[in-house]
Amino acid sequence: QDRNSVRVLGAVLDAERPDLVVLNGDLINGDSTYRHNCTHYVDQVVGPIVERQLTWASTYGNHDHQPNINGDDILKRERNFTGCRTQKMVHANSSGTTNYYLPVYAAGCSNGSGDASASECAPELLLWFFDSRGGFYYQGGPQPNWVDGSVVSWFNATRANITRAHGGRVIPSLAFVHIPINATGALQSEEGVDSNYQPGINEEEVVEQGEGWCADGRQDGTCTYGGQDVPFMRALAATEGLVGLFYGHDHANSWCYKWDALLPGMTVRGNGVNLCYGQHSGYGGYGDWAR
Repeated sequence: QDRNSVRVLGAVLDAERPDLVVLNGDLINGDSTYRHNCTHYVDQVVGPIVERQLTWASTYGNHDHQPNINGDDILKRERNFTGCRTQKMVHANSSGTTNYYLPVYAAGCSNGSGDASASECAPELLLWFFDSRGGFYYQGGPQPNWVDGSVVSWFNATRANITRAHGGRVIPSLAFVHIPINATGALQSEEGVDSNYQPGINEEEVVEQGEGWCADGRQDGTCTYGGQDVPFMRALAATEGLVGLFYGHDHANSWCYKWDALLPGMTVRGNGVNLCYGQHSGYGGYGDWAR
């Protein structure tokens, strides 16, 4: 499986020749990996990117957070490579690891290394990355599977500061998180995924943030969804210029849907952001759909 995964990554990179690669969660299978050897698997994942001298940025998923491994250790290993752009900007105990943003500048207007300093020009694009957590705490119990409130507060404040610093200009943005938000499940169940309008694979019921947790924080099998991602969805819906939110998690889905309405059972109205699955690219995990 690992050899096939590395082969596919190389083939995709050679076909697409991207400027930036996003590894959107579940980099490694922490269920059967340990702290002392997880770095070996991180090296395998980023190997095809490093060999081609490309840059990349990661989010971490539920399988990257397990009793045997620590997300911060994965980040430390990623940061050994010069092409890595993965960061940690929120340091609350409950925040997870990969919460950060990357500004994209025009040529000659990079972050101080080009012809002008970052203070003299605005980003052309913002890339937001969020850790949806899930899985388990390192050497601990179950970890909540939604973007934490500390991260939502950071996102709102940071977004406002960036907008203010650039005279109120709306900067287009993209966002990445491993576990999809509740709106994705509502679109699938209430609106229905039509292959003529939302092409792609649609063979799995959405497993969303907050799945299996009660609103009061219990995870005892009595609740299907506790609404814990509502603050995150509100923050996304309030983000002017947000073009798309991309996620993975559900291996049998690869469709996109424009969220531009108040859906049945929800309290947050979409702002037109495209909610999109990234197709499963590894050979680990379940399913034999095309990579």
